[in-house]
Order: sequence, then C-alpha cells, then structure tokens
Amino acid sequence: MKKNSKKYVLILIALLVVIAASLFLIFKDNFNRKNATETFDEMAENVNDVEPEESEETTDSPYSNLGIEIPEKNLDWEALHKENEDIYAWITVTDTTVDYPVLQHPTDNEYYLNNNIDGTAGYPGCIYTENYNAKDFSDSNTVLYGHNLKDKTMFSSLHNFEDEETFAKDQYIYVWTEDDLFVYQIFAAYEFNANHLLLNYDYDNEYVFEQYLKDIQNVGLMNYGTANIKADIEVTKEDKIITLSTCTADHNSDQRFLVVGVLVNPEE
Repeated sequence: MKKNSKKYVLILIALLVVIAASLFLIFKDNFNRKNATETFDEMAENVNDVEPEESEETTDSPYSNLGIEIPEKNLDWEALHKENEDIYAWITVTDTTVDYPVLQHPTDNEYYLNNNIDGTAGYPGCIYTENYNAKDFSDSNTVLYGHNLKDKTMFSSLHNFEDEETFAKDQYIYVWTEDDLFVYQIFAAYEFNANHLLLNYDYDNEYVFEQYLKDIQNVGLMNYGTANIKADIEVTKEDKIITLSTCTADHNSDQRFLVVGVLVNPEE
C-alpha cells in the first residue's frame, strides 16, 4: 500500500508540475501578446497624431486630381527604427483596422510570422515581407503577410472585403517609406491556394506575370471560395501590384485570403 501511495504522490506531483508549466506558458504568451498589441497601438497613435496646423498648411497631394484622399501621417522614422530596426514602411488600408509598420528580417523570412515586434515569440507577430521582395516596392508583385486573429488585429480585418458592398467602394492601400508614398487601388479580394506566391511564379517574366493577372480575373471560376474582382480596373503586365496575404476565415491551411491592389500613377 505504501508503495502505491508513493507512486500516486509522484504522479500527482508530476501532473502539478505539468499544469504549472502550462499555466506559465499561457501567462507568458498572453503577457507578450498584450505588450505587443499595446506597442502597436501606441505606435499607431503617434503616427496618426498630426497637428491641425500642419494639416491646414499641407498642399494638395499628387493624387488630388484623381480624387484620392491621402491619410496624413506623422512618421518619425528615427523613432520607428529605435523601436525595431527592421521597420522600413508603414501600411494603411481603407475600411479596415490595418494601420501598422511593415518589417523585413534580413535573414529569416519566417521570423515575424512567429515573433513580435519586440522579439518575443508568439502572436500577434508583425506585418512583414520576405527578402525575396525589395524594400523599395519596385517588384512586379510585393507580398505582405499578417495573421488573421480573433481580436481583429493584424490582417484580420482584410476579411471586410469579403462583403460585396464594402468591396464595391473605391478601396486603397497606402504604403509609406522614408522616401516615397505608394497608393494602390484594390481590385481583387479572394481565396486562393496556399502556394508560395513569390517562389511559384517568375514575375520578372512578362508572360508569366500577364497570365498571373489573367488568373486573378478568372479566379471565381476556380472554386476556391470568395472571389470579389473589379473587372473594370485594368491591370497589365506593365503595372506593379501589392498582395496582402492572410489566413482564410475558417483557417483552412490549404488556402489563403488575398487582397490585391494595383499601383496608382498620380500623373494619370
């Protein structure tokens, strides 16, 4: 009986250790997530803190003649780089909560998928690009990644464009770098297979890129799921596009939800 009692005590101790370790990991993950979210909120607040006097003195942007209103930002790049030196851009998307820095790790393309802006592991991660893309948005297709989370942070609100009425409006993606502003008009929001978009297509080949753009227009025939396309927005192989990639609403590992915009020429 004594041997059995000792055995049960050891099992109980082991279970308590496992439970304690699990609770610690859950607490640590929640703590890291809360800190990362608060950091993003504070950064967005600072970036959007634009003095009214500055707003009044701001001249019309090159996009004014196209009727495109540019959100005003107070981008202190020195402060952003102090937060994380991998920050190289800022992205805002209309009719969503997307208003975040964009990062690119120099060597590990999955780093910001699994790590937060302060380097801690776990969610929410960051909005990021891989080093297959240049950081000056000069590629034919620049792909940005972000998680689809229950709290609607990161790229979760891109799913707003599954709603046809929301998608039907003029929707834009704004990207600021230290040197430039890029404005993309959204022309597609759809579910697609989870193939790596930058490794499976040679966009430098104009014929491949042209076919890729045609495939987007016809994605509704591929039966992946949601497929909202604006056929009246012309996109050609001479254009540059941006693709925002996140998980589908049901987190189907075989598919991704993509929102795609074409670069607007302010001189048009």
